[in-house]
Amino acid sequence: MKETIDLLGKILTNILTALYEPFGFSLLLSFLAMFFYLYAYEPTEAGKGWKNAIVTWYQKFKESVFFRKLFFLAFVTSLILFRTLLNRQMWMNPLSDVMGGWGIWETVNGEQKLTTECIENLIMMVPFSAVVLWTFGEKIGNGWKKILWYSGKIAFIFSVSIEMLQLLLRLGTFQLSDIFYNTVGGVFGGLMYYVVMRARKRL
Repeated sequence: MKETIDLLGKILTNILTALYEPFGFSLLLSFLAMFFYLYAYEPTEAGKGWKNAIVTWYQKFKESVFFRKLFFLAFVTSLILFRTLLNRQMWMNPLSDVMGGWGIWETVNGEQKLTTECIENLIMMVPFSAVVLWTFGEKIGNGWKKILWYSGKIAFIFSVSIEMLQLLLRLGTFQLSDIFYNTVGGVFGGLMYYVVMRARKRL
């Protein structure tokens, strides 16, 4: 029982730390990313000064549901990128542990040590795939099979992209276990999205 409580406590602490550390940076990055979106899709308001730009941003955020969804998606994405790429140290050999960790216990110097990396990798992708489906749900459809397929595919592609960047930039290690757990987390996110949408329709 004590081990279970310790495990849950460690998971909760790591998740809260992962959210707290990049929160301000992710908020700022999302804010700037949506300026780029406005410049691309609302060019008539460009070049009129920074005050007008902020007013335009605020009005778009207030009036457009899709704009708010994109902002939240950018925020969640930047949280993940901060955790996996932007705040990582250089590794001499990114292929030193290709298989990665598949369980919650690892052996360090002959001793069993508790690790929550696999659980964190799973949980990390749940909000990402759910927010992607929430943002582009109309294009994907309402069938549960299609939702789970797309959520898994989106999480898989995103995870592989992150791992390849880690490999090329030597930021962390390329691990197959990360891809697996991220994909499973993406499917869980799709399932959560489907359940919430079904519940909303019944209300």
